[in-house]
Amino acid sequence: MGTVTGLLLGAGLVCIWWSCWDPPPPKESAPSSWRARAHDRLTQAGMHQVTPTALAAVSIGLALVVYLGGLALSGSVAVSCSFALMAAAAPAGYVQFRARRRIREVRELWPDVVDDLLSAIRAGMSLPEAMLALADRGPAELRPDFAVFAADYRATGRFSDSLDLLKDRLADPVADRIIEALRLTREVGGTELGRLLRTLSQFLRDDLRTRAELAARQSWTVNGARVAAVAPWIVLALLATRGETARAFDTAAGVVVLVIGAAVTVVAYALMVRIGRLPEDARVLR
Repeated sequence: MGTVTGLLLGAGLVCIWWSCWDPPPPKESAPSSWRARAHDRLTQAGMHQVTPTALAAVSIGLALVVYLGGLALSGSVAVSCSFALMAAAAPAGYVQFRARRRIREVRELWPDVVDDLLSAIRAGMSLPEAMLALADRGPAELRPDFAVFAADYRATGRFSDSLDLLKDRLADPVADRIIEALRLTREVGGTELGRLLRTLSQFLRDDLRTRAELAARQSWTVNGARVAAVAPWIVLALLATRGETARAFDTAAGVVVLVIGAAVTVVAYALMVRIGRLPEDARVLR
């Protein structure tokens, strides 16, 4: 009995000592690099309501459907797994395609955005007022994003926080540079805002002109890589319609052929695309 009493007394003293200390603040878990990249790609593609987890779930579901369909049609587990893996990568590829296309389209609009800001500043408007006006008079593709910025700024009155919200919604390295330049001008002050905007507009137009020339010369490389990567698998899909041919890939030698073919296809396509595609700007001012 004395032992139990001593243990209870000791536990009570520990609880009293523990209550004298404030609990440590909860640590905010930083998003993983995969989730951050997936979130940026979904945002750049205009899919603001889709989360990286939902994208992964769609990929898994599509792969399962293709696997079961391929198994029912060909009867080959190895062939069905091959096309299921390609189907799993299809949603991410579609998001990547939409993101790159929208980035190209939006990149052409940023010089007009800077020109609109410059015109508003020359007309005597303050920088926040010029940003708010873009929700109504800016490029149509970017008006919804600036409307979100305008609603947040009117609700909070915190210009810097609203700029952070706009950066997160756009997820564009060009927008990051423009927004940080405007933030710096707003916080530091000065009379060089007009010259800054003119220089920025000219720089963006020069960059667009250079990218257009290079993309026109290198587009054939990317298109050739796509055709070369897809052609063998189209032949495999046609061969898999014959039962005896499809079952041949379920052997050890058949699986080795599929694995080697998939590895060569992925490496060759990635290498050709890297050679032929222009480098993308990283979001260093996230």
